[in-house]
Amino acid sequence: RDDLKKKLFRLENVCENILISTGIINLGTSENKLCFDLLQKRLMRPDMLQIEPAFLQYPDWKGHSFLREEVAKFLSHYCRSPKPLKPKNVSVFLLIQHQYAILIPSPFYGVITEDVGLYSSVKLHHVPLYSQVPTGSDVRPFQLTVEKLENSLKEAKKEGLNIKALILLNPHNPLGEVYSSEEMISFLEFAKMHKLHVIVDEIYMLSVFNETDTFHSVLSLDGLPDPQRTHIMWGVSKDFAMAGMRVGMVYSENRDLVQALDQLGCFHGVPGPTQYQMAQLLRDRDWLNSEFLPENRRRLREAHSFMTEELKKLDIPFLHRSAGFFIWADLSKYLSEKTFAEELSLWRCFLKHKVLLSCGQAFSCVSPGWFRIIFTDQLHKLKLGLSIPELAAGQDPTQLDVFTDLLDKARK
Repeated sequence: RDDLKKKLFRLENVCENILISTGIINLGTSENKLCFDLLQKRLMRPDMLQIEPAFLQYPDWKGHSFLREEVAKFLSHYCRSPKPLKPKNVSVFLLIQHQYAILIPSPFYGVITEDVGLYSSVKLHHVPLYSQVPTGSDVRPFQLTVEKLENSLKEAKKEGLNIKALILLNPHNPLGEVYSSEEMISFLEFAKMHKLHVIVDEIYMLSVFNETDTFHSVLSLDGLPDPQRTHIMWGVSKDFAMAGMRVGMVYSENRDLVQALDQLGCFHGVPGPTQYQMAQLLRDRDWLNSEFLPENRRRLREAHSFMTEELKKLDIPFLHRSAGFFIWADLSKYLSEKTFAEELSLWRCFLKHKVLLSCGQAFSCVSPGWFRIIFTDQLHKLKLGLSIPELAAGQDPTQLDVFTDLLDKARK
């Protein structure tokens, strides 16, 4: 199954590269395409165009000091850290020795499998989360609990695995879940008890668009249970709608880890002019707080509302969450039998009719039939994705619902 997932991701990457030329409606790639006008206007201001000699020379591989200082200030402010974060603790990548293994709740962002395997043969041990709410402490689908972490850790030890870390996604991709401070503390306490490092991916932290939901970064906690083993990841690709800029960072108080990450900088250095532009954006609080962030959240909320209303009309179940760029939808009733082979057939059916989605097995979901649907595109493209002229075959294309048509085909 792991080989199938890798092949599926490679196939999706190939699909992404030919979207424009083939006319495929891409509801599978998690990009925010709602704010180009805001970004274009800001990035074309004169203050973004400065070039200095240092920008064109080999830099400090862990990042220019001015960028690390702005990242520390930015995270201190928006993560609501009780104490100012230190620039010296800012770096980029993470390594774990090959003989170790990592716990990760599933479903999860599938590229993590390849990200980890790129540098080592570290094994991911899944903590399965289920769509049905069982009896017990669970109150919502796909709920993560300490009990599930404990059970998976015991299973891993029985298999002879040496678990050294836990990966947490908050907000979660693909579920859109936003974990509370109490939940995160319980997960961190579990990790401390078992002496596990915790890698917390908070890359969607500013993409929580429901005003009634509040994201709490682990950096906002008064005291981390185990600060030397807690490492936070963030980047501009999601919250700043800049997936093409490829600028990310890790914050950790573990000096040995930070120094190890610095050694990777020569392979992942960010160009000097790009670092300057990112620093300018991070320090522009007036633009962020009065223009970009509120407008971005409004557009996310509007696009999410449109897509969820369409899914309701089609009687398609989904998780109603308020973070990220995606909706986790249950199409299992349209599978002739509830298997991952049938799920993949449905995915191929969508792709054949020029709609790209991401199926659940690409996220290691244990329940067949779940799909991630991206809603962060222009409204006319979302509507087009719900009404494909090529499927009309003599009918009025504006009246043809692509989901209904494809699901009927799959059911037959």
